[in-house]
Amino acid sequence: MRDTQIHFGAGRISQVLIIDTNEARPGLGDSGDRTLVSIEGVLIFGAAKAGRGAISRMSSSMTVASAGSGEPDQFQVAWAAIRAGLRADVGTRTFDHWLKPVELVGYCDTDKAVRLSLPSDFMASWVSSHYTDRLTLAWRAMLPHVRAVRIETSSGKAIERYTAEAPVEEAAPAEATSPVSNQFDRRLTFDSFVTGAPNLVAFNAAKALAAGDKLSFSPLYVHSQTGLGKTHLLHAIGHEVLRNNPNARILYMSAERFMFDFVSAMRARDTFAFKARLRSADVLMIDDVQFIAGKESTQEEFLHTVDELMTGGRRLVISADRAPHALDGVEGRILSRLTQGLVADIAPADFTLRRAILGAKVSALGITISSEVLDLLAARIVSNIRELEGGLNRLVAYSQLHNRPIDEAFAEEVLAEMFRASRRRITIDEIQRRVSEHYRIRQAEMVSARRAREVARPRQVAMYLAKQLTPRSLPEIGRKFGGRDHTTVIHAIRQIERLRGIDSDIDTDVRTLMRDLEG
Repeated sequence: MRDTQIHFGAGRISQVLIIDTNEARPGLGDSGDRTLVSIEGVLIFGAAKAGRGAISRMSSSMTVASAGSGEPDQFQVAWAAIRAGLRADVGTRTFDHWLKPVELVGYCDTDKAVRLSLPSDFMASWVSSHYTDRLTLAWRAMLPHVRAVRIETSSGKAIERYTAEAPVEEAAPAEATSPVSNQFDRRLTFDSFVTGAPNLVAFNAAKALAAGDKLSFSPLYVHSQTGLGKTHLLHAIGHEVLRNNPNARILYMSAERFMFDFVSAMRARDTFAFKARLRSADVLMIDDVQFIAGKESTQEEFLHTVDELMTGGRRLVISADRAPHALDGVEGRILSRLTQGLVADIAPADFTLRRAILGAKVSALGITISSEVLDLLAARIVSNIRELEGGLNRLVAYSQLHNRPIDEAFAEEVLAEMFRASRRRITIDEIQRRVSEHYRIRQAEMVSARRAREVARPRQVAMYLAKQLTPRSLPEIGRKFGGRDHTTVIHAIRQIERLRGIDSDIDTDVRTLMRDLEG
């Protein structure tokens, strides 16, 4: 057997499980053995025969039996590996607060769902909202027969979730696609989206597209840093379109889901159904399109889909974490289509917007928190909206668990670590921008595949600074630099450390950049 690791990030699987080569062989063959196929980084399982197959040892040195083996401990072992991957990916702080209390309850063979529980309704709702999709993909990677993940409380109360179903392994036929509203989180509507100067253009553009009137632009391309509301707007568009036309065909998926379904269709030798399903949509929404960078065959199909929808006058919404011109690794034909419509940026939230968001969140939760506490959170947590809401959720959860009132002293105690991190928070995007300016290269080169010295060295410096000045893990840093492996980041860090000792120019550059970034 061979060692491998699985990393879970943003709902995607960045490494491939390797089946024991003595019992299965990778490829697209039609044999009855369990096969494993990886096309453009997407994990695909083949059929399984009655015999046992073994998944290779995980980084935790555990061996997992195949889905069809019937081993009594397969779920416990898979869960241990998933927990280890989540801890590495989301960070110890987030994991300990929200994911560590999650317990494996069992498996329901009727709907092929894994049951997970948490100690309170609040925590179960939060984990269900933020991690169901990621948990579902992780479970399917470990045990392909799992179809869904159910989150419940320790008392057995089920938590309603609207996007819990995993993507089907085979491409669904066109006629199976129906306009079901439960693919959208009912909390993420235009009414619940708090507007301000940083996001008003994107909000108004999204409302205009969802209204159903004749549009002067298509597609709508929304971009921002993570955690500022892109996904919220896409869900809101879905709700509004269905409200205006309950029979509308809406297809919402991440770019990674697009890639997964496309590869599944290729494996099944039935891409027609996949194409028909996408191209029959009245509204197609693709989230996090940056993940198709470097995936040539996926990009080709994406391009044809975009052309088909635009020619037919259908509505197309794309989101990404950067502007179109910064999508290095995406072919020019796609970029020209993306910029053909309206490009709307969501800027980081200012204090006024952060405060308004907290007020709306408190009202939605049906609780009372003093203005002083909300002002404190809005002033001290400035990185993104997701962390801001996470801080509020943590306060509420700790207050309920410890039966203590929420005041400024309590907030300072519970959120001390988050406040400290926020005071010195430096983003990887900021590091990339400063380093690019210093070395006079385009910021897009930071995520490019170019290995020329004039690009590679600044990129290594930026990776080094990202490790020194941010709390991000090595896999997280690698993803921010064009989806590179964590070993590449390690090499860059060691290289810059070595050069600082023998090259005074490099050392001066690093010191200058650190001083500028730290203010």
